[in-house]
Amino acid sequence: MSSSISERIVTIRSSLPTSVRLIAVSKQVSAQAIRSAYAAGIRDFAESRIQEAASKQAELQDLPDITWHFIGHLQANKAKKAIEQFPWIHSVDNLKLAQRLDQLAQQLGVSPQVCLQVKILPDPNKSGWSVPELLADLPTLNQYKNLQIQGLMTIPPSGLNDSEILSVFNLNRELAKEIQEQNWSEIKMQQLSMGMSGDYELAVQAGATMVRLGTILFGDRS
Repeated sequence: MSSSISERIVTIRSSLPTSVRLIAVSKQVSAQAIRSAYAAGIRDFAESRIQEAASKQAELQDLPDITWHFIGHLQANKAKKAIEQFPWIHSVDNLKLAQRLDQLAQQLGVSPQVCLQVKILPDPNKSGWSVPELLADLPTLNQYKNLQIQGLMTIPPSGLNDSEILSVFNLNRELAKEIQEQNWSEIKMQQLSMGMSGDYELAVQAGATMVRLGTILFGDRS
């Protein structure tokens, strides 16, 4: 990519509806590149490894209005660090993890905003609830008062064509609507975290409120 980070951000921003939050996925990207994106107006950054994020967060402490999002697979033994470092966690992918985060949030006096990761189609390569599992677990999730459950996150299986990807995103939106209509006290469905560099336009078409873009902003990672 010959254009600069800031030029790419301006181009993509201008193509997104104002209702869509652009989250720059900064994993394997230097703190300096994050500063360039920040200078271009980005305030939401996503990481997928706790340790890698910690060193960048320390280096970027002079930028206090950054909001950090965790998007990687979260192991229970890293849960405490995750909620200490990240106000947003997009990848809460099972009931046991949600319970652990809720307990830790109570102990630490924080209320992290989370998305529930769901597999709209079966996919052995990804974590997340199947749709029937998630629907069955909602009564229990609704008891976790220290988590701010804000919506759903999904990643389509690899190898799908555009119409199949769009179908996954549409089904995710419909699932969120179905859950919202059940009027849970602790479960909100205001956010749809879906769409990455290769498919974000389809996600936006299907109603995404957050897109997670890395390569298209920062270029290929080493």
